[in-house]
Amino acid sequence: MGLPPRAIRILGIDPGLRVTGYGVIDQEGQKLSYVASGVVRTKDGELPERIQVLFAGIGEILEAYRPGACAVEKVFVNVNPQSTLLLGQARGAAIAALTAAGQSVYEYTALQVKQAVVGNGHADKRQVLHMVMRLLKLPGEPSMDASDALACAICHAHGGTGLGALTTAGRRRRGGRLL
Repeated sequence: MGLPPRAIRILGIDPGLRVTGYGVIDQEGQKLSYVASGVVRTKDGELPERIQVLFAGIGEILEAYRPGACAVEKVFVNVNPQSTLLLGQARGAAIAALTAAGQSVYEYTALQVKQAVVGNGHADKRQVLHMVMRLLKLPGEPSMDASDALACAICHAHGGTGLGALTTAGRRRRGGRLL
């Protein structure tokens, strides 16, 4: 079953070393449609094997759904530097799998994703989950990791700007405030 001529399929990725969420949506104009979501899980073990599982899992998702664009959440600096490094490596594996398959990769911060989906860059995970379910008309709750990945795809569909974004064209910033 192919996409309508004006539709684009977007894959969102929420990277994690233990659990990487993915979400696939179709966008036709302003209409968003749910396609699939889930997670790629790694078992405890050596880092190279876990990275290989993530790389292969993303490759399988790409083959199954053939997206036209891929959105990946950027890593934030964690309190624990070791966790941040491991998350960065998982993210690197996902990006490597996407680029090895010739995909365009777009990156969004958690703040941008929350702003695009909820209209509030400081929304909590439950608020994001609720809006993902409403925007995609989901009958049930996806896992939190899958929900975050779907939110990343929605953020890309919204042009990374979001429902509640401020128009800043032609404005300057001083001290973090718009003038």
